[in-house]
Amino acid sequence: MTEPLPETMTCVEISAPGGPEVLQPTTRPVPRPAPGEVLVRVAAAGINGPDIYQRKGLYPPPPGATDIPGLEIAGGVVALGDGVADWRIGDALCALTAGGGYAEYCTAPAAQCLPVPKGLDMVQAAALPETFFTVWSNIFERARLADGESLLVHGGGGGIGTTAIQIAGALGHRVFTTEGGADKCATLERLGAERAIDYTAEDFVAVIKEATGRKGVDVILDIVGGDYVARNIACLARDGRLVSIAFRKGSKVEIDLMPVMLKRLTLTGSTLRIQSVERKGAIAAALKQKIWPLIEAGAITPVIHARLPLAEAAEGHRIMDAAGHVGKIMLVVPTSELADTN
Repeated sequence: MTEPLPETMTCVEISAPGGPEVLQPTTRPVPRPAPGEVLVRVAAAGINGPDIYQRKGLYPPPPGATDIPGLEIAGGVVALGDGVADWRIGDALCALTAGGGYAEYCTAPAAQCLPVPKGLDMVQAAALPETFFTVWSNIFERARLADGESLLVHGGGGGIGTTAIQIAGALGHRVFTTEGGADKCATLERLGAERAIDYTAEDFVAVIKEATGRKGVDVILDIVGGDYVARNIACLARDGRLVSIAFRKGSKVEIDLMPVMLKRLTLTGSTLRIQSVERKGAIAAALKQKIWPLIEAGAITPVIHARLPLAEAAEGHRIMDAAGHVGKIMLVVPTSELADTN
């Protein structure tokens, strides 16, 4: 017999656009699952780049989604919406959400839920969905990274970067990355990058050309934009693909398109949050089949930089803003007995 759900919950809201201090603990009604959704008692939630942009007022939630930030969670199912057949109350899972993760309870489409991989605790599981969905859909589906091809990942120290390095490396690809500082670069090479390029001291275009015999890399995953766009084009191989998923240096650039034509390049990009539940469900199915076994075998492990209580979400955002971390920053719900168990 299941316990009745409380009427209210603790969560963290964005009180106004601004810095980390605008993240404020508050009380909200516990959401109820719509048809096709599950309600999860949250054990942990991840902090991601889109949360930062939403906090600043630059990335509003899609229509109908909650304004509470948080795009990935792990926890236990406590209620089922109509039509949910694949999950039961009490199941432990991790899920990609459209928002609402910074809370004690959060709904998620059942299609976007995945089992907690064997060997991971709930905090590690909560570190998977946003970055793994993003990396898989952009590198392996949109950019079609194929056997024998190489990958350059900018910003290798973040959640996206550490995930991309490990997945591509586990699948046998040559992986290069950029990051600031020799210590962080050394960490990323231990994580599996063939060469981590310190952008504060090295020109990544020159390093890539030397490392590949001037051929260039086949795929680049870029979070920087700005002047990196032209430099990315310069170090792509023929038939190479550039995938942009963020623009830390700006999205408005001036480039020479002649190399794009001569090298038959593809410039593309995507965002995850606005895609349909059906599309994200297909990504989840691919991850379960192709990547979850690698996680359970120990070939891929989410990199956790910090575990903070939910009420300290502002501190997590300060760490993100400072950009000195390697891996994910996680929020743990103290009242959840699931937080330290699988």
